Amino acid sequence: MLIHVTDPHDDRLSDYTRLTDVALRSRSEPARGLYMAESSTVIRRAVRAGHRPRSFLMAERWLPDLDDLLVEVGAGTDGPVPVYVAEPPVLEAITGFHLHRGALAAMHRPVPPSVQDLLGGSTVAGPPRRVAVLEDVVDHTNIGAALRACAAMGVDAVLVTPSCADPLYRRAIRVSMGTVFQVPWTRFEQWPHGPKGGAPDGVDLLHELGYTVAALALDDDAVGLDELAADPPERLAMVFGTEGDGLKARTVAACDLTVRIPMAGGVDSLNVASAVAVATWATRPAPSVGRSG
Repeated sequence: MLIHVTDPHDDRLSDYTRLTDVALRSRSEPARGLYMAESSTVIRRAVRAGHRPRSFLMAERWLPDLDDLLVEVGAGTDGPVPVYVAEPPVLEAITGFHLHRGALAAMHRPVPPSVQDLLGGSTVAGPPRRVAVLEDVVDHTNIGAALRACAAMGVDAVLVTPSCADPLYRRAIRVSMGTVFQVPWTRFEQWPHGPKGGAPDGVDLLHELGYTVAALALDDDAVGLDELAADPPERLAMVFGTEGDGLKARTVAACDLTVRIPMAGGVDSLNVASAVAVATWATRPAPSVGRSG
């Protein structure tokens, strides 16, 4: 359903009104079951991952670029999913920023799987072997960059702790270039330990599911990343800490081993997204050897 709008205060646009990062952080976006996908590339990746659009918002010049997708999801001229079209000044008044990436889509937020379902499920390729865990990473740019690194390095799953930033936050999705839709991920209910007497969660659950859990930290007894990569365990979960203080001491104590990335030049640590990229590259599966002839 194609709808031309001229009033930025149109009640039908409430999903998009003043979408500054600060506003979204304090709004009920997650509770309402919505998230924002920005740019035609990101929207396409979200739809390809099975996510359902609630509506679209764009300048008219971007309609041809998304025409096939709008038809696919039942939007456009006659479809039930509304497509709001406006001139650039009106779009900026609605969202609070210059919409120069083509389009926005308000997407229905899928119900996340449990950690058990994500890691314990049986697939053709078997359960996830390499898992990245992000502990209390609160910067959305770092969340997006870390997920992009995990997608690039073929990580099987990503787990975030209860205090982590939302991977489906607009800035995180944008920085990830939509790769957040490629890597299976979910959130722990408890971290690093489950409730006493209750079902295991956090590190306890990873152990129960058969993972060796490695903390990326600067402890004196840490082994080098090269040593871990030379003989990685069958199922490995690597835990990366927050931007400022790194991993909590109780998290490091709960893990099976501590791993340190060797560095030169007097540098003792990396940005968390860079550390994720380095560690997941080093522990990537060996390439299969092709047959000759």
